Amino acid sequence: MLKWALFFFVISVIAGIFGFTGIAAGAADVARVIFYLFVILFVVFLLIALFAGRTIL
Repeated sequence: MLKWALFFFVISVIAGIFGFTGIAAGAADVARVIFYLFVILFVVFLLIALFAGRTIL
């Protein structure tokens, strides 16, 4: 998922260089959403992994 965010970021930068501002803005928005989704899922799975080993007595 992080690779897709990086991919859309690169597309955004290249489109911005060539003056395609609409495409650049769209690709940047997609990259931002995918990156935040990656961060949220990373934190959720990290918390699951931390609490999975603990037992409740």
